Amino acid sequence: MIPRRELIFQVILHILVFVFYSYDRRHPEIDIYEVTFFLTYVVAGILINYYLMPKFLYQKKHWKFFGSVLLVIIGLILLEELVLEQIFFPGTRRARAFPGVYYALFEVVPVIAILSGFKFAWDALQKQKQIDELKSTVKESELQFLRSQINPHFLFNNLNNLYSYALENSPKTPEIILEMSGVLRYMLYECKEKFVPLKKEIEQLDNFIKLYKLQIEDRGKVRFEAHRIKSGYKVAPLILIVFIENAFKHSQAGQSSNISIDINVSQKGNQLQFSCRNNFEEAKELDTLANGIGLSNVKKRLQLLYPNRHELEIRKESNQFSVLLTMELEKSE
Repeated sequence: MIPRRELIFQVILHILVFVFYSYDRRHPEIDIYEVTFFLTYVVAGILINYYLMPKFLYQKKHWKFFGSVLLVIIGLILLEELVLEQIFFPGTRRARAFPGVYYALFEVVPVIAILSGFKFAWDALQKQKQIDELKSTVKESELQFLRSQINPHFLFNNLNNLYSYALENSPKTPEIILEMSGVLRYMLYECKEKFVPLKKEIEQLDNFIKLYKLQIEDRGKVRFEAHRIKSGYKVAPLILIVFIENAFKHSQAGQSSNISIDINVSQKGNQLQFSCRNNFEEAKELDTLANGIGLSNVKKRLQLLYPNRHELEIRKESNQFSVLLTMELEKSE
């Protein structure tokens, strides 16, 4: 069954080709023999387009396809020369209109090439559309998978911290649980879209940082600044959180005091500029932290969501770890 859009396209195409095929300024009327001859081209085109192409060409049986097309053209020429010409012009070869096989060949091939060529182009466009849809589906599935890793990753890290506070009967345990529930609620229920309002994401960053500051207590300083943040822009959720989480883990991995974390988020036009700097002491597990699931995860997500629209620079030098990220924001509709 031919899809409706393709059927309309083919009908319009055949009408246009027929007009060009039959039009003659010296003889503007359409004769019955022109209609009949063109109908044989239509039948040949249908045979090539809807049988030979799917059966041979699209199955990469190229020799069988071209051989079959050659047979169709030969059959069409024989039909014209031996049957139709005798019906419409009996007793004459019609030297001017039908000089013979060579004339028929140069008349048949261009028409068949046009009819088949447009069908091939149509199929190629549909195939490309399917490929694009498949790529989009695969991309979306990969994004969903990457995002699904963030929740257990976040939960695992914070449950360990919560366990330590619970063992010490810390009075901050209820506050940590409350902050965790707020961040998890955002992750589970408000981050289902590919992009979320920028201001909402910044608000959750603030909550996330408050949660981790509870763990540092008086062992250092955490500075967070967000300025020039405008309404009407969207950002991929849970991108910046990963870098902040890494900063807290790096700082606490090998030192128990003088922790310093500086986080800055700003907007310039449609660009978001993010920087996160933290100090650290060398520790055995530091390389594992720097190359953990979260960091590789966020790099893949940036490649999928912001291809050629982001710049990420990660530096590790002189007991200082820094992340600089610039990316183009999406405008709200």
